[in-house]
Amino acid sequence: MSGRIGAIVLAGGRSSRFGRDKLAEPLDGRPLLHHAVAAVQAVATDVVVVVVAPGTIIEAPVGARLVHDAEAFEGPLAGLAAGLAALDPAVDRAIVVAGDMPSLQPTVLARLIGAIGSTADVAVLELDGRLVPFPMALRPPEALVAARRLLATGERRLRAVPETLPTQIIAEATWRLDDPGSATLRDIDTPADLVDAD
Repeated sequence: MSGRIGAIVLAGGRSSRFGRDKLAEPLDGRPLLHHAVAAVQAVATDVVVVVVAPGTIIEAPVGARLVHDAEAFEGPLAGLAAGLAALDPAVDRAIVVAGDMPSLQPTVLARLIGAIGSTADVAVLELDGRLVPFPMALRPPEALVAARRLLATGERRLRAVPETLPTQIIAEATWRLDDPGSATLRDIDTPADLVDAD
């Protein structure tokens, strides 16, 4: 493996439950989106790809590059495919997160990346006996092929990727050693969530 690590931040949702563009909302003096980008920058060696809806104009954080979904609001799997296609082909592992996750722990992200190996193309966290879609680590070439194939069948769920490719599941008891309060999994859906995260 080359050791080059990419990162994809999916930021193309509607923010319908929030009522306005939540990723631009300030949290601790900077936009919500910037928190997720900063977290992945702590583990990535390459420029972070931020996937947004077509026509969206935002100020990308330093060290991040904006990429647009081919079509608006086609779901996270389509966003993943756009992000994977934009990565440098030399990147051999990537971390994928949602732009509304302000307290991602780089130690957990690094654990996910480290779980990608000879027998696993995807790594995910387990919570309460189920797999969670964000954050996720994956091998870009294999994941892009899988995502495109799934999209062609009408699939839109990000969870379909670990259902399709060889996957390493990190047990809750293991990743909580890095993040006892499960801050990594916190996301912002409503204005009240933003107040709680402040």
